[in-house]
Amino acid sequence: MSQTFDLDAMLSAARRATRMLADCNPGEKNRALAAVADGLVARGAEIMAENARDMAEGQAAGLSPALLDRLRLDETRVAAMAEGVRQVVALPDPVGRIDGMTRRPNGLLVGRMRVPIGVIGMIYEARPNVTVDAAALCIKAGDAVILRGGREALHSNLVLTEVVRGGLVQAGLPPDAVQSIPDPDRQHVLRLIAAEGRIDAVIPRGGHELIRAIVQHARVPVIKHYQGICHVYVDRAADLDMAERIVFNAKVQRPGVCNAMETLLVHRDVAEAFLPRMLKKLSEAKVEIRGCAETCRLYPSAKPAKDGDFGCEFLDLIVAVRVVDGFEAARDHIHSYGSGHTEAIVTRDHATAQRFVREIDASSVMVNASTRFADGFEYGLGAEIGISTDRLHARGPMGVEELTTQKWVVYGEGQVRE
Repeated sequence: MSQTFDLDAMLSAARRATRMLADCNPGEKNRALAAVADGLVARGAEIMAENARDMAEGQAAGLSPALLDRLRLDETRVAAMAEGVRQVVALPDPVGRIDGMTRRPNGLLVGRMRVPIGVIGMIYEARPNVTVDAAALCIKAGDAVILRGGREALHSNLVLTEVVRGGLVQAGLPPDAVQSIPDPDRQHVLRLIAAEGRIDAVIPRGGHELIRAIVQHARVPVIKHYQGICHVYVDRAADLDMAERIVFNAKVQRPGVCNAMETLLVHRDVAEAFLPRMLKKLSEAKVEIRGCAETCRLYPSAKPAKDGDFGCEFLDLIVAVRVVDGFEAARDHIHSYGSGHTEAIVTRDHATAQRFVREIDASSVMVNASTRFADGFEYGLGAEIGISTDRLHARGPMGVEELTTQKWVVYGEGQVRE
């Protein structure tokens, strides 16, 4: 399915919309978002009908169960999208906030004001909820956004964008603050990411190949959401019942998402007591086990792990398992194979937990909690536009504040520089 549209006109309209949003007060933006949340509920049946078209086409195209799970919308997920928008309404509006105001020796007052980034290009794959999350956060931050979702979710994304634009109109705000590219052809992505001076930042969400291609071809700043190669390390001082719950949740609850566990690391001292029961439980949940030699000895049903299994984002009911000699070995494995997304330790030893927090290089570090909590909604951001694995500007789940930047503000009383 493709539709005729004018990308240049969309970019120009988005820039005009950002200038109009800059004049909006928090109440106006919140009224628009409240209307969006109400629209999602009111048009839920229509949204699910369009999503059913995407699901049918995805099944016919042979999409994996994990991708189909990402794609699927039901009453619960539509309600969750609406609730996420309402949580964004409740968040403080960062735009216009001045931080760190200080008086210089010459009497000048100097501080930094939060301001919108401008026009955001959002490129993502088979997750229609991203359409709503990205739109809501950008509206709150005063940004315009041009959405380019994946071919798999085209029908869902278009109707969701229509709902969002309706909420903007209802509140008297420019509907062109949120636009979707209606043609999934890749050439439009290449044009979007080359639009210097018209797009202020691009945020890609999807597989490694998508993000690598965006980085290679972009001529505008890119805030990267790279792979989620997440580990859980079960320490020698772990509560093994707790570890079992955490590991199972991190792998099985939603295996096709970026904060799902892909590799399990277990301290050698507890491997014999922990791995057979843990891997049996995972196997009963249809998880394929790919283990190191010691793992295969302790659990003979495991398949021997290949070189590429450690450091692989499976996004499926597959887990790589390795027995390690201690904390240092676990840390070094994570630094060798991790993607800087989310890492977790299970331990009752406070000193070891603190070492893990200090020494593990990732955007989120968990102690005695599932990696599945690495999420903007769970962190109180209302929603997220992505989970940045970059180190500059934003790192980890990105909410409203991460969609703003800062400018210096200086107040004087006639001072001149000598």
